[in-house]
Amino acid sequence: MSARNTIQAENLPKHIAIIMDGNGRWATEKGQDRLFGHLHGVESVRDIVEGAAELGIQYLTLYAFSTENWDRPEQEVAGLMELLVDTIRKEVPTLNKNNIRLHVIGDTSLLPVNAKKELAEAISETKDNEGLNLVMALSYSSRWEIVNAVKLIASAVEEGKLESKNITQSTFQQYLTTASFPDPELMIRTSGEYRISNFLLYQLAYAELYFTNTLWPDFRKENLYEAIVDYQLRERRFGKTGAQVKK
Repeated sequence: MSARNTIQAENLPKHIAIIMDGNGRWATEKGQDRLFGHLHGVESVRDIVEGAAELGIQYLTLYAFSTENWDRPEQEVAGLMELLVDTIRKEVPTLNKNNIRLHVIGDTSLLPVNAKKELAEAISETKDNEGLNLVMALSYSSRWEIVNAVKLIASAVEEGKLESKNITQSTFQQYLTTASFPDPELMIRTSGEYRISNFLLYQLAYAELYFTNTLWPDFRKENLYEAIVDYQLRERRFGKTGAQVKK
């Protein structure tokens, strides 16, 4: 029986974040180069986006490329950028067909010109869709995001637009790249690594973390369902006691 049959529709996480890890290892196991793994990883993206949309998940954030990934071999980075551009161009009609809106977070100024152009067009062409919000973290790192938010707040204080005594957690959140999205309730990492790798450090404060040994190119809807079922079996206390939560 599929794990989907045991999912409680009334208790779905509003926002799921995924660290898509294991493309390179998957390719190596098959005697191929790393780009072969990234190419097949796109198939998993399609399947998981479709699965999330079918379930009624409102936000899905995928960690596609970190700022640290720029330090990978030049050939791999160039191939990834080419794959990114090609994928975006091909997927926009499907996003529109499925009422999915695309967003991007990260330091996109570092992306190649053609990648920025395709992203801008895709964001514009899907902006009126009201179903799943698909957030792609590209050239993203949480430390970069936090430092960037601090700089923006400092500038606002210097310009007299904000008083330092009025800065709260809510204020800080407004200067993050995720200001328009709720914090993730569930974070999934594939490939058996037990790290969050500079991903949404501030936003994951109370997220449930789920780690699986499955490499990203093998991750499919059934794996997503299993993660959601596991999430629904947990007691989310937010610092309170179990007795308080059950009242």
